Amino acid sequence: MSSQLAGELRCYLNLMTLDSLPQSSTGPSRRPFRESAEAIRAAGFDGVQFGGRPTRAELDQCRSLGLEFAGSGRVNRPGEASELAEQFADDGCECATLHVGWGLEDDEDAGRLIESILKACDRWRIPLYVETHRATIFQDMWRTVGFLRRFPELKVNGDFSHWYTGQEMVYGGFEMKLAFLAPALDRVRFLHGRIGDPGCIQVALKPNAVEQPVYVEHFKQLWTACFKSFCRVAQPGDRIYFAPELLGPEIYYARTCPNSKRVAVEESDRWEQSLILKQMARDSFQAAVCPS
Repeated sequence: MSSQLAGELRCYLNLMTLDSLPQSSTGPSRRPFRESAEAIRAAGFDGVQFGGRPTRAELDQCRSLGLEFAGSGRVNRPGEASELAEQFADDGCECATLHVGWGLEDDEDAGRLIESILKACDRWRIPLYVETHRATIFQDMWRTVGFLRRFPELKVNGDFSHWYTGQEMVYGGFEMKLAFLAPALDRVRFLHGRIGDPGCIQVALKPNAVEQPVYVEHFKQLWTACFKSFCRVAQPGDRIYFAPELLGPEIYYARTCPNSKRVAVEESDRWEQSLILKQMARDSFQAAVCPS
């Protein structure tokens, strides 16, 4: 890695990845927390992202293991941004990602939500990254780029499977859409590691595959573009985060298929998939720093 690089990549695990893991998984369960945190640290993650507010005991256990942590939340009304930011700052979070609005707000109401988030960042001195997520004001690529031109100081969590699948990014030309998204990719400082294809929002990757499907290569392009933009402007101490977030079948993310006994089972081990995604992110970051 170049000695001139000022910024760094930090790989976290979103703890919702461990929710409802089947007994066949090689990964840890969510409880007891200490054991799952130890396994996460041993697997080479730098930190964790909590889906809800952690307990003081969980925060203390993270600190004792040298695990950093991030938060997450939802902002539906302007006043909620400062309340959440205060909570994240009090917990000692490095940063947090936010679902903002329901996607039904007009531009004026959505703008007020964004302004409240920027004010909360300044007041509580904590980075808040708005997610590119369905059922939010950033569910749409065109509208997101427009808001980021209007609010250039806003930073983003790139949860790109929502766009890739929900807006079928390959339809009409992926490269054209990648170029259009440049203003959004420039603002990404957090990435949720999940890969979708044009029809499914979370698909399994084949370990050690010599050739991956085209949609996997598309996500590598997206992530590498974000890392390149970050590296161009990074100052010493700046960070960009990557967190696999692989969700369970009970909320219709992980796909299931019948086994020989006609029992529905997950098509892959989400824990092992998270390790593949983590390495893919690190490879993409290396490609952004030291292109061949």
